[in-house]
Amino acid sequence: MYRSCSSLAALLLTLALAGCATLSVSDEQALEEDFQREVAREFRFLRDRVVVDYVDDIGRQIVRASGPQPFAFSFEVIDDNAINAFAGPAGHIYVNTGTILKARNVSELAGVIAHEVGHVARRHLAENYNKRRAAGIGHQAMVLGAGILAGGNAAGAADLLGGLGLTSMLNSFTREGEREADDFAIVVMPRAGYDPRGMPSFFETLIREGGPSVPEFLSSHPAPEDRLADTRAAIAREHLPANLRVDDGGRLEIIQRRIRLLTGVGSR
Repeated sequence: MYRSCSSLAALLLTLALAGCATLSVSDEQALEEDFQREVAREFRFLRDRVVVDYVDDIGRQIVRASGPQPFAFSFEVIDDNAINAFAGPAGHIYVNTGTILKARNVSELAGVIAHEVGHVARRHLAENYNKRRAAGIGHQAMVLGAGILAGGNAAGAADLLGGLGLTSMLNSFTREGEREADDFAIVVMPRAGYDPRGMPSFFETLIREGGPSVPEFLSSHPAPEDRLADTRAAIAREHLPANLRVDDGGRLEIIQRRIRLLTGVGSR
C-alpha cells in the first residue's frame, strides 16, 4: 500500500544481515531520517501551525503522563480524509485530518494519539523485529515494513512485500500489540487529564458509520466489536478520578472548522 514500506524494510533487513540481535533504541533512532523522508514522499502534510500545535499539545500531554521515554516525540498532521493514525520509529506520530474531523470531542482524539504513543512506548517495532528473528523467519524486511506502520496498513504492507504465507501470524502479533497499546492509553489518559471513555466512544462511531467496510484505522486490528468490549471492560476496572476532560471548551470544533477551510473538506 505504501511505497515507504519497501525502502524501510530494506533498511531494516540490512540491520538483520549485519547480525543485530535486537533492534536497540539507537538502531531505531537511526531509522528516523529515512522513515521521515519516505513519509514525506508518500503523504501531503498539513503544515498549518495552529492545527499542528493543537495535536502536538495533546500528544505532549500524553507523553509527559507516560513517564520517561527514550525518544523525543514529534506529532505531525497528514492531509488525508481517511480515518487513520500511525507511529513510526523513535516517536514519530502521524494523525490524519480525517481522524481529527471524525472525533466528536477531545477525549476521542486523545485516545487515538495515546494509542499511537503506546506503540512507541512499548517498543512494538523492536518487539516485532526480535520475535521474528528469534523464530528464524527469513522475511524480516516484510515483517518490519508492516510493523513500522503500527496502524491499519500492517496487513497490506505484508502482502505488498511478498510474505503472504506469514500474514496470519503477523496479524496475530499485530492484534496483541494493538490490545497492549489500547491498555496503555486507558492507563495514561487519566494521568494526562483525559477521559479514557473517549476510546470506546470513538470505536462506536467508527463501527456505526463504517457499515460493512471496516475503517482503515481498524483494519488488521482486533475485531472492532471485540476492541470496543475490551476497552470498556478495561476502563471499568480502573478507578477514574473526577473531572476528566471530555471536551476542551470548543477548541476542537475550532480546529475542525479550520481544517475544513484549509482543505476544502465539506461538513460531516
